Amino acid sequence: MQQIILFLIKNKTGLVFIILTTIALGLTFQAHTYHNSKLVSSANFISGNVLGTSESVYQYFSLKTQNEILLEENKTLRKRLLNTTLAEDTLQPTLDYITDTLYRIQKAKVISNYYDKIDNYLLIEGGTNDSIKEDLGVITSKGIIGIVIDTSKEFSRVISILNTNTSINAKLKKTNHFGTLTWDGKDPNIMSLVDVPRSAPVNLGDTITTGGRSLIFPEDVPIGIINDFELNENLGYYTISVKLFNDMTNLKHIYVIEDTRKEEAYELLNPSQP
Repeated sequence: MQQIILFLIKNKTGLVFIILTTIALGLTFQAHTYHNSKLVSSANFISGNVLGTSESVYQYFSLKTQNEILLEENKTLRKRLLNTTLAEDTLQPTLDYITDTLYRIQKAKVISNYYDKIDNYLLIEGGTNDSIKEDLGVITSKGIIGIVIDTSKEFSRVISILNTNTSINAKLKKTNHFGTLTWDGKDPNIMSLVDVPRSAPVNLGDTITTGGRSLIFPEDVPIGIINDFELNENLGYYTISVKLFNDMTNLKHIYVIEDTRKEEAYELLNPSQP
């Protein structure tokens, strides 16, 4: 206490000056509208910047949560889109029944992705615990990725479309002429659509989609656009170069699609022997 009193006595002149200056400034701001408005503006500017910075920090750290929310919304919308397309020619009384019975969609995350080999695979986070099983199609919002070939409880192995052993039914979206989509093991951005008949009107920039002649991918899932084409005069078929919509070298979030009618169809295709 004695030290505080000695400090005040020693610095009384400076303290009196500070107090008088503060009072004078206060009276000035109260008496003059211009000075008062400048003070308020400065205070608002400082507080606005502080709040803006704190909001930016909050948004940054909440990105993961927001991404999860967006993925859930995208999954729901994609499910509705796929099932609505298939339901257009049906006479079902409600779309809810169709949505719940035709396709199930499960979101997942890519753990590892190989694209620089001849035969490439992906590892995704999501397995039997998430109702993911073999022979399910894997897509993103831009197009097809591959097919699930092996699962564990927590993970699944996916054969990439960038694999020389894959062949996927695909078509020209405008005309519905079919072919087979393959990869030659070279450019991860380019695939080939082969065996398209010469009667098909082929044009640069036309869209290629899935053909729907399998129980893995629904019809009209996007694949890419025609980048180049060549007609084999002897065989009468086109070989079409397809530039993929997906950047296969940069994959993070994907969707796994299950056709719920698959087992019923397989039973009819492969009847058990009496």
